[in-house]
Amino acid sequence: MSHAITTTNLPLPLVRRGKVRDVYAVDADRLLLVTTDRISAFDVVMHEAIPYKGAVLTQLTAWWLGQLGERIAHHLITADTEEILAAVPALLPHRAEIAGRSMLCVAADVVPVECVIRGYITGSAWKEYRQDGTLAGESLAVGLRESDRLDPPIFSPATKAETGHDENITITQVIETVGADTAATLERLARLVYEFGRAMAEPRGIIVADTKFEFGWRDGQLLLIDEVLTPDSSRFWPADQYEPGRGQQSFDKQPLRDWLDVERYAGRWNGDAPPPTLPSEVIQATSLRYRDAYHRLTGAPLDLARLGLPEDEA
Repeated sequence: MSHAITTTNLPLPLVRRGKVRDVYAVDADRLLLVTTDRISAFDVVMHEAIPYKGAVLTQLTAWWLGQLGERIAHHLITADTEEILAAVPALLPHRAEIAGRSMLCVAADVVPVECVIRGYITGSAWKEYRQDGTLAGESLAVGLRESDRLDPPIFSPATKAETGHDENITITQVIETVGADTAATLERLARLVYEFGRAMAEPRGIIVADTKFEFGWRDGQLLLIDEVLTPDSSRFWPADQYEPGRGQQSFDKQPLRDWLDVERYAGRWNGDAPPPTLPSEVIQATSLRYRDAYHRLTGAPLDLARLGLPEDEA
């Protein structure tokens, strides 16, 4: 495989390192979000990275924001490497480190709520529903099957967790956290972006089962921030394989999860850190899965040459 980046070391103040992103302060008004190729599964970060994953997440986010146009305000200034280098000359010696995987953004005060929209019942929502018939403690319709479509989609906010899983919370808890007006605006904006994304993805053969958005305040306005409708922030299902009543395959880290499940069932991994060493075929398959999602949604393959990224050596 070609090179992959797990950690960056740029000549800017480091604000934080998340599970995937390294965030730097350019100045008081701007941030640089660098999406590495780190990957986690079952809340454990793998030692190995997934080539092109960071570029897929960054460029897909930029593509979606371009498609959304003026429908919603967002924080992105540019995801073009040359424009970033022109705006922040200190990064010139680090072109290879940031190429294709970086977004220059306006700084915003992050709202401490994950705005989750569920168009299908799956994941943690299905687990709670199967056990209690509820989602975040609120009753849902009787008789739903795993992966059933939800009409209308459910706004299902969650807490923001730096490690581990986010926790589903009620609308009442959101109101207590951010106030009724902000809670209503968050739901309206999240539904707007989800419905737009679902309508764009369906004719391209992808079901957006659920997704999550983050928002931040800037000059009295709520901005859409971080990643948007990517395989990491959303469940993308192939429409031609969709069948309610069971779990679905996803356009994300599914090859990695499947392999780790085999290792756990075989007793070769206990599910905790440190993770097992990933074989090259799992790394390759996961990389291809991310790039396939990008290609299907945008209609074009990830343009490595334009982004200044090396070709796959596999």
